[in-house]
Amino acid sequence: MSAARGEAEPGDRSRRQFAVCDGRRVQTRSGAEVVVDGDVVYKLHRPGTDLRALTTRLRIAAESDCLLSPLDIRPEPAGPRWRSRWPRVETVVPQPECAPWADAGRLLARLHGESTTMRMPHGWPQRLRRMVRATTDDTVRRAAAELPPEAWRAGSPHRPATLVHGDWHLGQLGRVADSWMLIDVDDLGVGDPAWDLARPAGFWAAGLIPDDDWQTFLDAYREAGGAAVPAQGDPWSVLDPFARAAVVQAAAHHPDDDLLHAACARML
Repeated sequence: MSAARGEAEPGDRSRRQFAVCDGRRVQTRSGAEVVVDGDVVYKLHRPGTDLRALTTRLRIAAESDCLLSPLDIRPEPAGPRWRSRWPRVETVVPQPECAPWADAGRLLARLHGESTTMRMPHGWPQRLRRMVRATTDDTVRRAAAELPPEAWRAGSPHRPATLVHGDWHLGQLGRVADSWMLIDVDDLGVGDPAWDLARPAGFWAAGLIPDDDWQTFLDAYREAGGAAVPAQGDPWSVLDPFARAAVVQAAAHHPDDDLLHAACARML
């Protein structure tokens, strides 16, 4: 997630805002591999991916108005792993000069309003556990130990249960024609929609996202009827546990980031 400021020059906007990486092999944070070949993106999913869960997620993506539709809802075997095929789209580059925060807020609100028959929980808590287990940083471990119960489960009985992307950040936006779609369904599932606001909320609190960008994102989400937070008033009573979890997870993944480490220290 970036602290994007300013506006790109109109004639240079596509080059400075979006990326299409042709012919590249990219290793993701989760252990998946992505290869772009012409107009097709091949994703080799992380080791241990469950075939039934992946197939369900691909089917949901094909039916959704907010998620990029795969080229085939049946994953193909690739050795001991599974591979899916996707259309190539432009994505937001790291450190964009003008990030589409308002569009992102509206898109997430739409996702959280979609009806679904899916019952599988999203993958945020599992990813948090993996990162905490892997870290050797004592401050991060102590901050993780003090996280509230909400940070370790996909949803709660007293909270809304909606379709949740499960790993949302700006890099999960793909541009199709003039519209944005959500990409990467590896952690898609059902649970508390506040999880999809966790990373921008936590990064804003840690000083990584400017006030104006966070407010633009939050206002657009609320105006579009997003279910994660009340339509008015301070959203932090809802977002606080999820924002803390996102900072802990990010600090475990980026041990050299001083701002994230300082944010974990403040939690103690």
